[in-house]
Formats: sequence, structure tokens, C-alpha cells
Amino acid sequence: MVAQMPLKHTIPTGGTALLKVFSGTANPELAKEVADYLGTDLGQLKITPFSDGEIYVQIQESVRGVDCFLMQSTCAPVNENLMELLILLDAFKRASAGRITVVLPYFGYARQDRKAAGREAITAKLVADLLTTAGANRIVALDLHAPQIMGFFNILVDHLYASPVLLDYVRSLPHKDVVLVSPDVGGVARARAFAKKLNDAPIAIIDKRRSQHNVAEVMSVVGDVKGKVAIMVDDMVDTAGTLVKGAELLKQEGAKAIYACASHAVLSGPAIDRLQASPIEQLIVTNSIPFDSKSCGKIVQLSVARLLGEAIARIHEDCSVSELFE
Repeated sequence: MVAQMPLKHTIPTGGTALLKVFSGTANPELAKEVADYLGTDLGQLKITPFSDGEIYVQIQESVRGVDCFLMQSTCAPVNENLMELLILLDAFKRASAGRITVVLPYFGYARQDRKAAGREAITAKLVADLLTTAGANRIVALDLHAPQIMGFFNILVDHLYASPVLLDYVRSLPHKDVVLVSPDVGGVARARAFAKKLNDAPIAIIDKRRSQHNVAEVMSVVGDVKGKVAIMVDDMVDTAGTLVKGAELLKQEGAKAIYACASHAVLSGPAIDRLQASPIEQLIVTNSIPFDSKSCGKIVQLSVARLLGEAIARIHEDCSVSELFE
């Protein structure tokens, strides 16, 4: 299911430059929700492929001097959506847009943020450079895989967190004896932040080893989960291999119920089949990546439209964005 957000914000009519929201083809449903929250319509774009696969873009209204917010998740097909975004940016730049802010509900290539072995590319940095060169003046990103990716950009980056949306749902679950579980050591800070918002709930850590990309071996659980409701917290679920193995280990260690939260539902390859066969009762995700949650009864999809819409309104009006999370 997709939780619907109330429409509250209306764009001011005086004292500021005109605001317009545009959407690429990656996630137009989310962009429409954001525009509805802001009390406006999506800007008009023409995006069509040529017969050889090249992408044609035309902005079908004037954006001269306009504060433009361009929404595009660089999710699968990653390369097509990224290339489309770059072409859109070039079009807005050549159309004399006043300011171009790219809203990235999901930032593809974020996991390639360092050299883990010799002769590897740091593709997250390359994508940051491409977006800047193409014409982006500002970036709004939701739950980057690694916060240091903000430093890859030489332009302003507003880093948003989906945790308020996820936590609202978690609080509604009929369980009290909760332990927050990080699927690896790198996610401890995220789990601790969730635990703090849930009355300082205890945390546990799953010790895992990754032998290659999308392949992980779960070793042990650090912390007490016996007789408790375990809530696994991560930034994304891709093939769900790590998530499911972790859930099976938590079940072996005596957890009485297992839930999982993630901002981004990548869900590639065998992910759905793995989730259906796993001891996970619910996987709670957002709509940062388009996905038909009806295809898996265990998935609960929450909307981040209100969060993104409020951030856009605050940026447009030169108000604090960080207050959203205080």
C-alpha cells in the first residue's frame, strides 16, 4: 500500500520567483504527489526516444528566470534514467532557468563511493561531476548510501532522511518489546538514530562478510534479540540476500517477530521470491523508487511526497530544511 499524504502547502504568489516542478520518466507518480502537495501542476516536458535509443527532450513552457525543481530517481534502468536527467539539465540550462535544483529520491551508483580494490572507478563522484557540469545548481537527495557523497558535489546538497516517515509507521505496530538491528557494522549509526526515536530501544548488530557484490555471508548476532521484536534498519534492499539471511539468523537467536525498514526498494533479481519465503513479517519501504507493492503482500510502501514537497517549499522560500528533522 502507498500511504497518502495530506495536501497542506501552497506556493506563495508574491515576493519570490516563480516555482515549477518537473519530472523525468523514472518516477512520475511521486512527482505528481509532490506537485499536489505544493498546490501546483507538474511542468510540461516532452521526452521521447528516437528509433536508435537516443533520448529527445523539449521543455514545453517558458522557464526563463524560474526556480525549477527537476525530480528524477536514477533507479533501474539506471543508465537510461541518468542520461535522461543529464539531457533534461542541459535543456533547462539552455532555456535560461533561474535556478535548477535536482531532486534525487534515489541516487544510483551511490554504492560505488570508494576504491575497495585496485583499478576501480569511484562512480558516485563521476555522477556528481556529470550532474554539476550538465547544469544542476543544487541537489536534494534522500538517504544517500554514504553521507560523504555530499562532499563529491561542488554545489549545495540538501540531504533528507526518510526516517520520520518510516518511524511513524513503526510506532503504529502493535509491539512494545523492540530491538533495532543493524544488518552490518556500517549501519550502526542509522540503527542507533532509529532506536533513539523509539524511546532509546536497544540495538543489535549482525556480523556479516561480503565475498563479492550482492553476495554476503551472515556470521553472528551481537546483542540480545531473544523474545523481542526485531526491526532491521537499512538504507536500501537490493537482492534481499543479506536481509533474508539476517532475518533467518535473528529467528534462530529467538526473535519472536521480525520486521525490516529501508528507504529504497531496489528489489532486483530474486528479491521478491526471497522475501516471500523469509521469516520477515513486513518490509517497510518508501516510494523513492516506483514499485507495485501489490506484487508482494509483505511489502508496505509509504509516500515521501510530503517530505520532499516541504523541502522544496523551504528551499524556494529560503527557509531552514534541517528543521524538518529536529
